[in-house]
Amino acid sequence: MKTRLLLCLTALSLLAGCTLRGPEVRVKAPEVVVDGQGTHCPPGQAKKGRC
Repeated sequence: MKTRLLLCLTALSLLAGCTLRGPEVRVKAPEVVVDGQGTHCPPGQAKKGRC
């Protein structure tokens, strides 16, 4: 009985330092490029002469 307890404690102490890691998932957002040379004018701005 004593050896069984010692064996269990030894096994637990060896397993205590282990860590389990799952696969990593990384998601990269798409880049948005805005070109300032467009001809789009927001509503109301053309009437004010700002475009």
